[in-house]
Amino acid sequence: MARYTGADCKLCRREKVKLFLKGSKCDSPKCPIEIRPYPPGEHGRIRQKDSEYLLQIREKQKARRIYGVLEKQFQGYYVEAAGKSGRTGETLLQILESRLDNVVYRAGFAPSRDAARQLVKHGHLLVNGHRVDIPSYRVTENDVIEVTAKSLELTPMVIARAVAGEKTVPAWLEVMPDQMRILVHQLPARAQIDTQVQEQLIVEYYSK
Repeated sequence: MARYTGADCKLCRREKVKLFLKGSKCDSPKCPIEIRPYPPGEHGRIRQKDSEYLLQIREKQKARRIYGVLEKQFQGYYVEAAGKSGRTGETLLQILESRLDNVVYRAGFAPSRDAARQLVKHGHLLVNGHRVDIPSYRVTENDVIEVTAKSLELTPMVIARAVAGEKTVPAWLEVMPDQMRILVHQLPARAQIDTQVQEQLIVEYYSK
């Protein structure tokens, strides 16, 4: 499956919930889901019977779209999570949260995960002093992420410093906006992940 290139707001409408794919637009009255809170398409207003399977697949699609992960990659994360000890659903969310693009977004260095993905792919980030341009790179405890010296004066970075403090940063991260640096204190526990996903439904979907 190729990466989705359509309108991001249609994805939010499809899932009937804000996925926060468009940064500040998602918090404004112009957000399409505020105007048309039903799925896109000519049958969008028709009420569907929410079967058990439908709820499970919609929850899986919601999580996949929030983090911007392709189907095959998401399934691989689930297989990895299932092979580890502990709750599979919580481990899956921890894996998704530890992606470098998500960490950059969580730290407030980008208005959306898609924008964070672009920053990483263009080589603007260092992890422990080494340039990393792979958005799916997984951070670990005590990692140090920082913007390269040449990229500090780029417009996205200047904006990020200007709005530092406006975005709530999760407790498992520490942000030093003056230095454009992120410290990873630990990988997040479920209570520290505010993603509105019922991970147990995803586990049930893949367990069939």
